[in-house]
This record gives sequence, structure tokens and C-alpha cells, in this order.
Amino acid sequence: MNMKELTPLEKSVIVDKGTELPFSGEYLYNDAKGKYTCRRCGAPLYRSEDKFASMCGWPSFDDEIPGAVKRSPDADGIRTEITCAACGGHLGHVFEGEGHTLKNLRHCVNSVSMTFVPDEGETVTRPGIETAIFGGGCFWGVEYMMQREPGVLSVVSGFMGGHLRQPSYEQVCTGATGHAEVVKVDFDPAITSYETLARLFFEIHDPTQEDGQGPDIGPQYRSVVFYTTEAQRETAEKLVQELKEKGHRVVTSIERARTFWPAEDYHQNYYMQKGTQPYCHAYTKRF
Repeated sequence: MNMKELTPLEKSVIVDKGTELPFSGEYLYNDAKGKYTCRRCGAPLYRSEDKFASMCGWPSFDDEIPGAVKRSPDADGIRTEITCAACGGHLGHVFEGEGHTLKNLRHCVNSVSMTFVPDEGETVTRPGIETAIFGGGCFWGVEYMMQREPGVLSVVSGFMGGHLRQPSYEQVCTGATGHAEVVKVDFDPAITSYETLARLFFEIHDPTQEDGQGPDIGPQYRSVVFYTTEAQRETAEKLVQELKEKGHRVVTSIERARTFWPAEDYHQNYYMQKGTQPYCHAYTKRF
């Protein structure tokens, strides 16, 4: 069997059974026709016609090429791991009973575990998606408000700006890691703009409260914009200046984006899962 030499990222997933960051994989939005093969050994795994959009953050398939994927109990004792039947490379996990498709099955696969082989005349597609990162107190509320905005494709709660790698919620809550609770917002610039989302951000939290938001106090709840491009930085600075000219004593910091660490699963889609609404985030017109 011809085995490809793996990059450090590929090895961390395929061999060490890690997971790539949600909404970061190169094939998440790919809708070209073709087949997906094992990144390590090249064995065919999935067909493009079995791929569907689950909005879970990783490519999803409701079927496999017969005999291509092996199922095993995961080390966590709860999930079912899926691996390449030919070489044993880690692919992800499989879930049943979620109701996404008629087959009621979801293979949740890391992009980095696969190579896409397009049919003749097809190319890998990834729409012009942009990312914004905002911190405005408890990420549950910011997430809820951003999810309702047209053009927003996904919102992931997590942490940014600290010195600790892969921090847990409990560690961040001590206020000692330097992280802020943030949301990573992926959006379609053909429908909405970074400035629209940034204006919304300044109107769904209090940008004049330092190191806290409402009853949530601490540096992890600070008001911050993490920019991913110079254009985003200029937009954020422009909006802060507009607010100051209107008499608002804005304390929001504007910082270059660093590593984004997703929060634990139970923090994602928090209010949608609970069926309640934010306790310290509401819309207030400021512009």
C-alpha cells in the first residue's frame, strides 16, 4: 500500500485522532461532483452525491462507498469512531437518528483526512466566505444575536487572546488565562457586510463597560474586536470613533486575531437548545 507522508496537521488528525477546528476545513462547503479519498492511502471513501450541509462545522455524508469505512467504539465510550478500512486512518465520527436526511445518518469527517478527486470538468468550490470575531461579554448572548442576522452562515462560541493553549471554560472563567469569550462568525459577503455585523455588535452589548457585561464581571468578558484583515481593523476603528463622537465612552479594544479555541459542545447554540433568550444582551440603537 502506498502511504502518503503526512504533514504535522494531517498526522494530528489521521494518526493521533485529533479534530480540525470547526468551519475551517477546505471541503466543508465544496459542492463539486467527484469522490473523496483517504488522504493517507488514497482509498475511495465517499461520493459527492452523499454529501449534505448539516451546519455542524465539518463535511457530512449520509452514506459511504461500500466497505470503505470501519466503525469502532470511540475512546470516550460514547461516540462511534470511523476510520479508513484500508489503512486505519482516523476520519471522524458517525451519528444516527438526527433526522438530517432520509437515511438518518451523518458521517462527520475531517477535511484533512480526505482528498477530493473531482469529476472531469469539476473544480473544488468554496464560496467567498468571510469571518468576523467579536467579544462582548458572555458568548451565549452574542452568539444568539448574531445567529439571527441574515447572511450569517455559522456562529461558534470560543476563546481568543490568552496565553494558554486549548483552554477550558473553567480555566477561562478564572480570569487568569488572558482569554476573552468570543464568537467566530462566518458570513456571506454577498448578503451582508463586515460593517453591518460590527455595527450590530456595538448595539447588542454595552461597549462602555470595562472588563464585564451586565452582571458578568471579569477580563474574560471584556469588549473586544479581533480583526482578521486590515480592512476590518479600519472599519472597527471608524465605528468606535463614530460612537465616541456621539458621546459614548467606548472601551472596546481592537486587536489582531490570534488562535481561536472553540468552547465545549454544550456552549454551542446555547439559547437555541435551551429555548430561552439572553439575560444580558439586547438591541440598543447607538448609530
